Amino acid sequence: MNDFLYGLTGHIVTPFDPIYSEARQGFNTAIQQYPLIIVYCRNKRDVSNAVIWSRKHCVPIRIRSGGHNYEGYSNGNCTIVIDVSRMNEMNLEECTDQLYVESGVTNRQVYDFVSSKGYPFPGGTCPTVGVSGYTMGGGWGLSCRYFGLGCDSLMEIEMVNYEGSIIKANCIDNSDLFWACRGAGGGNFGIIVSMTFKLPPRIDKVTLIEIDYLKVSSGEQEEFLNTWQKWLETADNRITLISRIYNSVNDGLAMLVRGIFYGKPEAAQRMIADFLALKGAVYNIEYVTFLEAVTIIGSAYPSSEKFQAVSRFVLKDFNRNQISEVVGLIKERPQGSVFAGISMYALGGRVSEITIDDTAFFYRNANFIIWLETIWEERKYAEDNRDWIYNRFPYLEAVTTGSYVNFPYGKLPDYLEEYYGDHANRLTKIKMKYDPLNVFSFPQGIKNNNHTTSAISDLLVNDDQAIVKHPDDTSYRGFRYVLKKE
Repeated sequence: MNDFLYGLTGHIVTPFDPIYSEARQGFNTAIQQYPLIIVYCRNKRDVSNAVIWSRKHCVPIRIRSGGHNYEGYSNGNCTIVIDVSRMNEMNLEECTDQLYVESGVTNRQVYDFVSSKGYPFPGGTCPTVGVSGYTMGGGWGLSCRYFGLGCDSLMEIEMVNYEGSIIKANCIDNSDLFWACRGAGGGNFGIIVSMTFKLPPRIDKVTLIEIDYLKVSSGEQEEFLNTWQKWLETADNRITLISRIYNSVNDGLAMLVRGIFYGKPEAAQRMIADFLALKGAVYNIEYVTFLEAVTIIGSAYPSSEKFQAVSRFVLKDFNRNQISEVVGLIKERPQGSVFAGISMYALGGRVSEITIDDTAFFYRNANFIIWLETIWEERKYAEDNRDWIYNRFPYLEAVTTGSYVNFPYGKLPDYLEEYYGDHANRLTKIKMKYDPLNVFSFPQGIKNNNHTTSAISDLLVNDDQAIVKHPDDTSYRGFRYVLKKE
């Protein structure tokens, strides 16, 4: 096996290693995949070596930072997973407010680092999400209406390309690639190894907003959704909220609001008065440091879960009949589901002030992102829950436009158009320029139609190879790993 692995550097994990089962697992445990090799890269050279090795051995690449891709596209059967999570160096130039981070850093790590210097950061809500994947897909977060999406603060990237070389992209050098990586990057053009951000101004404190409504009715959920839409029409740019209507085993029908306001609590309370006036509102409005706010909000996220979800953009308000239909989607949970919900992520503000063609993120004119999900705990209920999403998607599709690439759904009919809108053709041309051999591919990747990559199945199985079966799993019985013997 040493001959087969020659050329790889970093911490190499194969199916023979005791940590393999843990190392291969992503955030969504409903998806079980079995890569051939996992390489934990310690530096840019390890990443380059992994790309060169994968091409030599015709092994498809998957790129992983936080491992949160909802459809498991940062993993795959018979692939090499190039994991950058151990590349987490950070540097801050306070005289220019520029933050340099390696691509393995998470939201939590960035928040801890910049907050120690007095800065906020337009990152995501889940603390263990990788900032690189978050940013490359656009990057919605609870500061976006004030500071823009995560990608809007990006100044420069370093990327390992299909040849294993490190290239830079910014507004001057490789500007087309830089454009593409602000909204459509996520593994399509190469492997991001570093990013440089322009930080927002320092800030002392922010107002944390938490509102809960438990044991409500469907009618109250409809009124909540209507209130949400009206609130967004005149919302102050300094406030960004996520709202949710849901149906859970613990809470029954319920609702919540979470958010951050860059200002004092008294002003925040006036701005959210319509939400506070709804029946059953239990709230906490607190003046805290930025780090305290994102930590409190992030503490609600589990380390992993089994789920299926689909996202859409809402460009025009739902009418009363549509509100009733949307709320009705979660009135009954699928068999085995412990939580079914619809989340709404506020857009507008600074997001919409940047023109559509300035970055690859296409849906800047949307009012909000809507996200339908179901969570279950027992494997036997997986298909029931996936079917539940699949059967509800057509209605949601009919009243919305496009999908958010950071919240992917594997059964989109035309995923390029859904994720990238009118930018899809331009992105395909950029793909052809920077990855002409389709070295970086995954099920919903941007494809260069001129070439296809060789699959691991092209490797012949013979007496000189070891066949290793994965642990018994009903979803993947009969799958085999192919590794040459030492």
